[in-house]
Amino acid sequence: MSAQPTPAIPWSREEVARRANEFYESGIRSIVETDENIGKMIIIDAETGDYAIGQNDIEAVETLRQQNPNAQLFGIRIGYDVAVALGGAVMERIIK
Repeated sequence: MSAQPTPAIPWSREEVARRANEFYESGIRSIVETDENIGKMIIIDAETGDYAIGQNDIEAVETLRQQNPNAQLFGIRIGYDVAVALGGAVMERIIK
């Protein structure tokens, strides 16, 4: 009989976003922002900083959920200012 994962401490959406962005800016960005990854989705575990990259968020989420089903996840489109654009909004490429 396998042990059930311990539930994550629930954070607000804002806290999950803040923590994930902190992980991204403090080291993940310099690793993943390559020409081959621009436009892909990166999903970050806001508690551990673990991340997965996929063509879309579903692929990356599934990878992280296999490691921790209770992870609090946040998605970023690599190289862009937003993950998705709705209603005619424009996604702007960020160059650093």
